[in-house]
Amino acid sequence: QASQEELKAAYRRLCMLYHPDKHRDPELKTQAERLFNLVHQAYEVLSDPQTRAIYDIYGRRGLEMEGWEVVERKRTAAEIREEFERLQREREERRLQQRTNPKGTISVGIDATDLFDRYDEEYEDVPGSSFPQIEINKMHISQSIEAPLTATDTAILSGNLSTQNGNGGGSINLALRRVTSAKGWGELEFGAGDLHGPLFGLKIFRNLTPRCFITTNCALQFSSRGVRPGLTTVLARNLDKNTMGYLQWRWGIQSAMNTSIVRDTKTSHFTVALQLGIPHSFMMVSYQHKFQDEDQTRVKGSLKAGFFGTIVEYGAERKISRHSVLGATVSVGVPQGVSLKIKLNRASQTYFFPVHLTDQLLPSAVFYATVGPLVVYFAMHRLVIKPYLRAQKERELEKQRENTASDILQKKQEAEAAVRLMQESVRRIIEAEEARMGLIVVNAWYGKFVNDNSKKNEKVKVIDVTVPLQCLVKDSKLILTEASKAGLPGFYDPCVGEEKSLKVLYQFRGVLHQVMSADNEALRIPKQ
Repeated sequence: QASQEELKAAYRRLCMLYHPDKHRDPELKTQAERLFNLVHQAYEVLSDPQTRAIYDIYGRRGLEMEGWEVVERKRTAAEIREEFERLQREREERRLQQRTNPKGTISVGIDATDLFDRYDEEYEDVPGSSFPQIEINKMHISQSIEAPLTATDTAILSGNLSTQNGNGGGSINLALRRVTSAKGWGELEFGAGDLHGPLFGLKIFRNLTPRCFITTNCALQFSSRGVRPGLTTVLARNLDKNTMGYLQWRWGIQSAMNTSIVRDTKTSHFTVALQLGIPHSFMMVSYQHKFQDEDQTRVKGSLKAGFFGTIVEYGAERKISRHSVLGATVSVGVPQGVSLKIKLNRASQTYFFPVHLTDQLLPSAVFYATVGPLVVYFAMHRLVIKPYLRAQKERELEKQRENTASDILQKKQEAEAAVRLMQESVRRIIEAEEARMGLIVVNAWYGKFVNDNSKKNEKVKVIDVTVPLQCLVKDSKLILTEASKAGLPGFYDPCVGEEKSLKVLYQFRGVLHQVMSADNEALRIPKQ
């Protein structure tokens, strides 16, 4: 965002600092020539609005290919940015079209009722009967992929397999979706399975107004008992910025009318729903609180009451790695009993493990379903997940260091050369500041500081930047903008990929002060 006047002033100051004629020592003269040329190249790029726009967008690579392969030379800086954004959108669209967008779910139902509802008299003469019998009683696997055919047409292939207590079946579906306009799309679906006959369906989505849309789904299910038609219609409307209202009408298999309001904000998610239908009618209220922490922790609770009974659910979920979210929910109901549901989301794949603990409302089952997952999670997080993530981060940092080793070495040599060339200018600046009792940088360090006792084993990685900072002092002021300080003259990155800070001990009006600034934080001293 620097103006041309600011660029000229910085250019003149650095030219005076690095001009080869100002240094008699042959080694310093050679170093000064190299840095002087770098400053001149930088000014040539930044003083031309066209090349400056290309550098801002593409970096050095854009300058090497001159940027003219993708942008016409006659264009203004604003037009170059617009062209780049258009090309970026096109690349993103192509990338999305090439993706198959796979989605999958694996659900494994576990019957653990023998842990709490054990009938000892049935097992008296059975070998190994002293151990509770825990078994898998149902499984479900589903998978889908999308294949873009044209810019408006997409084919979706999906299938699923289910089994429960030794009996099961599966089905396969093919859907063809066409985007008809900016306001809507339509989808034809064909399916077949070994438990049900052929299925034909039609789904239509349409935006009625900018704040309201409707979805209609018609289906014909063929079976040995004849044709079973079904119709589902959903009308939705934005009630405000964060709130949606839904009205749903379902006719055919399990006919029902449902209305719900969903409010989703940065810190919470609230849902209230009411359904009247055959065979199920119920009312449901749920609330989820989103913590604004690094692990995106969420806690939730819900109450559902209807003709089938009452269910209370509570649970939490947390991000355990870059692409994985782990969650656990305890379900307590009448007559359902107590269940623990564990869910792992890994990218677009979902792994679900519902564990049925008891058919009765036993306090012991509720206690172990609540405390057990917490104990296991914190033990796993401390002994497995945390060390794994730390090791993964170290590997990534090591790889980054290896890739940038030669570049960092060059930057270090340039910084050291710049510091040597600054010595004379810094001496004059200090003399002038002492005369007016102005700003004198006593000590300054840049890099990774370790202040937290929990990180006492980590190594401090800092460099002395007292001379480069004093060189930037002008009229008893030091002003640094919001950018990484590794790019300042006389600086380099001592710890690639790690969090860095700048620590300054300075004297102003004869009084010592100390300030700490984050790497990308603006700094202005003396402080008011």
